Amino acid sequence: MNNESYFKEAVSLLEKMISIPALSRNEDERADYLSAWLKKRNIEVHRELNNLWAVSPDFNSKKPTILLNSHMDTVKPTDGWDHDPYHPRNDGTRLIGLGSNDAGASLICLIQVFRILSTTPQKYNLILGITAEEEITGKNGIEALLPKLPPINLGIVGEPTGMQPAVAEKGLMVLDCTVHGKSGHAARNEGDNAIYKALESIQWFQNKKFEEQSNFLGPVKMTVTMVNAGTQHNVVPDKCEFVVDVRINEFFTPEKLFEEIKKEVPCQVKARSFRLNSSRIDPGHPVVVACLENGRTPYGSPTLSDQARMPFTTLKMGPGESSRSHTPNEYILLEEIQEGIDLYLEILNGLEL
Repeated sequence: MNNESYFKEAVSLLEKMISIPALSRNEDERADYLSAWLKKRNIEVHRELNNLWAVSPDFNSKKPTILLNSHMDTVKPTDGWDHDPYHPRNDGTRLIGLGSNDAGASLICLIQVFRILSTTPQKYNLILGITAEEEITGKNGIEALLPKLPPINLGIVGEPTGMQPAVAEKGLMVLDCTVHGKSGHAARNEGDNAIYKALESIQWFQNKKFEEQSNFLGPVKMTVTMVNAGTQHNVVPDKCEFVVDVRINEFFTPEKLFEEIKKEVPCQVKARSFRLNSSRIDPGHPVVVACLENGRTPYGSPTLSDQARMPFTTLKMGPGESSRSHTPNEYILLEEIQEGIDLYLEILNGLEL
């Protein structure tokens, strides 16, 4: 097969994928189809829950290993679609359907690149990893797959970046905060209003600036996104709870940043997890150099991906645009799929780690 044939086959595969619903935690049918599709093309497929992986046939433990990864799951369709989001529409320029952009296009390109590169000698091993539960950062996705794989030296994470290399990605920590007061009758001068007390902490999160700023990721960003207090209109609330979304640059681990926050903020604070780290790749890494040689522009990504749970060097890059993700009438341009296959091959073919 030539590249044109791989491209046409990729488009056909994406159309079929769109027609098989694969909401996070419910990817079974799509995983079944992809497994059968790969096996039909003489690729030995392994499965862990709804995660699939395949290893290049000439695997050699003495060589470094590159993981090509993207996810098969999608978010729920939003309101506003002009047609059934599970019915793919190909108008000759665009392919419209749920998950076409995020991250179906990246996945089909990486599948084809894995197949092509597996037929030619490389100075590295290749593993194709197709994962579940990415959209909900679930524990049965990439975290369940990685223990099954050999050591990885580099991960290429397929997400819609316009085929520009995201050389850094912000991590995420969600905080649950609580302020206590004392209840009383709202008609009298009683109690200690927990909402008023919470304002000091909320303003702290609004105004706090950490000195450590990244060239690609900027500063740590903290946003209060939910507030809950009170039981009825005439009772002074004795408790106010609020949630903070914290986006972390590479100068902090979630644990380190949590300790910094806990020392200063005047409220009780609890982190939901410390799983979602920020990531960065050295600007001199061979894969970044290869991107530059192919006219790509490195940038820092504010959005989260499975990179956050990969304890090795990663680069996020794929066809499509992040602004189309999770929107009605989500689409991918057909020329973006072709560009994705071509550029992945240009960057990875002959790469030396």
